[in-house]
Amino acid sequence: MARRSTSGSTGGPAGTGPAGPRNRTPQPVRLRRRTFGDVLKAFLAFVVLLVLVVGVPGALAVSVGWPLPHSAPKMEWLSQPIGVDVFLNTLTVVVWLAWAQFTACVLVEVKAAVSGVGLPGRVPGSGPSQLLARQLVAALLLVGATAASFTPGLSQLGHSLEGNQQGTVATAQATPGILVQQQEQAKSTAAALAEQASQVAAGAAQAEQGSATTHGATKYYRIQPPEGRHHDSLWEIAQRHLGDGRRYKEIYELNKDRIQPDGSRLSEASLIRPGWIMEMPGDAHGGELVENPDAHVSPEVRQQVGDYAKTGDQARQRGGGQHAGEDGATAQITVPSRRPAAGANTATGHTSSPSSSASSSASSSPSSSSFSFGLSEALLGAPLLAAGLLAALGRRRRQALWQSALGAVGGRRGMEPPIPTGDAQDVQDALLVGADPEGVRLLDRSLRGLAAALTAESRSLPVVYAAWLSHGDLHLQLAQPAGKPPAPWTLGQDQTFWTLSRADAEHYEDTDAAAPYPGLVSLGTMDDSRLLLNLEAVPGIVSLSGREADRAAVFASVAAELATNGWSDRMTITLVGFGADLTPLAPNRLRHLDDVEALFEAMEAETRQRRGALGAADHQSVLTGRTGPAQHTRWAPNLVLLATQPSAEDALRLAELAADASRLGIGYLVGSESDDLPGAAWAMEITPDGRLLAPLLGLELQAQLLPAVQQRAVVELFVEADPERDPDGPTTTPPFLVDISEQGRPAVYARLVGPYEIIGLDTPDGERSPLLHEALALLLLHREGVHPRVLSSALWPRGVPDDVRDALLERLRGWLGTDPDGGARLGADAAGRLTLAKSVVSDLDVLRSLYHEATQGRGVESRAVRGRLLTDALVLVRGPLLADRAEGRYRWLTHEIIDAQLPLLVADIGLALSAFHLEKDRAEKAIEALGAALRTAPADERLWNELLRATHATGDPDRLRVLAADLVTRSGARGLPPRTEALLDELLPTWRDGAAATG
Repeated sequence: MARRSTSGSTGGPAGTGPAGPRNRTPQPVRLRRRTFGDVLKAFLAFVVLLVLVVGVPGALAVSVGWPLPHSAPKMEWLSQPIGVDVFLNTLTVVVWLAWAQFTACVLVEVKAAVSGVGLPGRVPGSGPSQLLARQLVAALLLVGATAASFTPGLSQLGHSLEGNQQGTVATAQATPGILVQQQEQAKSTAAALAEQASQVAAGAAQAEQGSATTHGATKYYRIQPPEGRHHDSLWEIAQRHLGDGRRYKEIYELNKDRIQPDGSRLSEASLIRPGWIMEMPGDAHGGELVENPDAHVSPEVRQQVGDYAKTGDQARQRGGGQHAGEDGATAQITVPSRRPAAGANTATGHTSSPSSSASSSASSSPSSSSFSFGLSEALLGAPLLAAGLLAALGRRRRQALWQSALGAVGGRRGMEPPIPTGDAQDVQDALLVGADPEGVRLLDRSLRGLAAALTAESRSLPVVYAAWLSHGDLHLQLAQPAGKPPAPWTLGQDQTFWTLSRADAEHYEDTDAAAPYPGLVSLGTMDDSRLLLNLEAVPGIVSLSGREADRAAVFASVAAELATNGWSDRMTITLVGFGADLTPLAPNRLRHLDDVEALFEAMEAETRQRRGALGAADHQSVLTGRTGPAQHTRWAPNLVLLATQPSAEDALRLAELAADASRLGIGYLVGSESDDLPGAAWAMEITPDGRLLAPLLGLELQAQLLPAVQQRAVVELFVEADPERDPDGPTTTPPFLVDISEQGRPAVYARLVGPYEIIGLDTPDGERSPLLHEALALLLLHREGVHPRVLSSALWPRGVPDDVRDALLERLRGWLGTDPDGGARLGADAAGRLTLAKSVVSDLDVLRSLYHEATQGRGVESRAVRGRLLTDALVLVRGPLLADRAEGRYRWLTHEIIDAQLPLLVADIGLALSAFHLEKDRAEKAIEALGAALRTAPADERLWNELLRATHATGDPDRLRVLAADLVTRSGARGLPPRTEALLDELLPTWRDGAAATG
């Protein structure tokens, strides 16, 4: 990737000028003259301050006098009535206290403004009062020289560049606490910046010659640890000591590539760290600066400053240095140190996921070539993305079933969701193979457990830039050291890494803590480690360059994972100019905007709202708002994905929006045709061969992608599962109908509904029996066919070599045997998916066939046939699916919806049989059928309502009253559903009296 050229203070690219001294005293920017409006604002602020600070106590002293008792009160005073005087005196004391607090705020703000120390100290419990004092003092000092360096958020009251009242953003150094720039004059920004650059270039030579005599000794600033706020930034340093945060580039040009005391260097994309030393322009001012030499500092600091000054001389002698990263300098994102992992497979997630083993074995075994057809390698290598999509798809299909069953959508869709075909089927298989739900579960529990532990210790969440999943361990890379992590977390390779081993992660249980880092999203793998970047914590914009199609694949992957991941509670993903077709993945999370103007309109309003909410809650950032009582009601992130490159004007405007975004829980990922997007804090590039490069961050990843073909197939799966897409929907015809006559007796019959039994086959030996039974159950639940790799990943979630899988398939084929015609009962379709012969049948197949024949076949014309078929179907129900399955096996059922289908099917059978009996006034028979169905579907509201009708049909009001009381007790604090309440009002108007007596 081409390295981005950075304009220096001379206006030319860094490192391209002739060798010689650097411009150590850049031309100061010119200030505009004060207007009458500025003077009027200052006068009004002075009047308000005079009234509040002097007028209020004077008025209290004159009108009320001394409000406290002149002598110690006696005990009788407590029993006396409260008169008007007592009330007024009490109110006066409160006003005196409020005045004292406000006056303290004024003094603190004035001291901070005059001394130029940066952020003023906080007066406890006085958020609104201090904000008012800050605004009034800023307006009062507007006519003085210190106003521009006063307070973040009030830059519109200070000075600015000539012809430009909208500052540039601090690109890589943008952190919470920088100035909030006005948005009205974005069009003049680029011209003003060009004017400033030309002015600086014109005066550079003169400034170099006169710097030593004009400004005296060289000044340095030593980066201080953060206290009650985020880490320092070049913008804030320029704001405090140069009077304008927009001069941060002058500091950057003086210090880039120079070796710091800790051995690292300042690069354009990196944040400054505590302990670093910054050489300052000659006109810098403020009490925190150190001159060289300076006898008033400690010997250690004096030595560090002296050593650092030498690096500046060396840099000037060689005409500029290299960018950080070219010579192995410390990068922002660092791969965690490896730990020995005995027997570990290639890590693709928090655990050794099935995709890793399956992928490696598929590429190494010659026999596996026939089983690699059609499956997307992009999804096979994205275990967290696949797990999220699979879980979301399962929820969508269950929702469709429930809505159709309860009549929420016009028309009955039927019990069977559509079976995907073509690319959609291949993608579904890839999701089943590649998904690592256990990794998602451990990641989610680990992060929430960390948040709960920090809350218990009254500590705030640290800023996390990235998470690495490496050989089963979780590594969090912090923006800065945050002390010792709570157990079982430990410090990693340095103070900025917190590490949790998988063994410790498995001890975490579910907690109600809010998701602390919902903006984490997978970008790819590097050195067997998977990187998740925390988009909402990046200090500014993340740019992505490369070919449009390659960028689109990255954006689609990021959007899909954010929309469906399992480690977030709530969030908004704003897709700009792309991704309208992705919204079916998560309509509640994904928001599509047509263009950049719509983005500015939405995000400017949201940025203002979030700043106000943080201020009102007295929080420094959204991280402090994700703990405590309000953790579940606010601070959800908004992650903006803009796939097309904005214009230069829009890029600057967007950069200003993103300058304070990390503090507000807003992240920006922006596409660019080149790697020099204005205002980008971190720049990445996607190459045609699928590598994600970020040289300034020291990253070279194998990117996680969702190519266009797979993206369309994923969306198709979700669209087909949408209950509102087609109200008439598919029929209830099951995918596999069996011959339910005496002549249709199967050769192999498996009972799945209830305890698992197989009739017609010999029992395999004890060691192989569980795997063979589980494989047969999976095939019976998927009569359309099962991909061999899907079968393998279901039986061995941690992966298994192909030869082991192939050996199991041979045993399964031999166990099932052949039909009388010689055909194998385990075969394969034209696409290579494993299928069972029609002679192998399960009771679930029979159950579906009986219900279909009773409601859509011969039972429609013959009442007797309908009753017999429905009764036979209900007799087959012996309990839940695979009731006696061993613990730890059949985990693939979590990806299925059969656990929702079976109760609904049984309920439909019970309702149909009840209606059959009530037609002939056989209420007791109807009650018996409904009771049998309720044993399998106890939560189905339709069964209970029909049971109320059947009980009412018996003519026994006492029996109906007992049933109503039982329903009220079962409903608990949630109360009865509205339909049930309405039915009880109709059948038993006095039921509420009994419910009240029971309560």
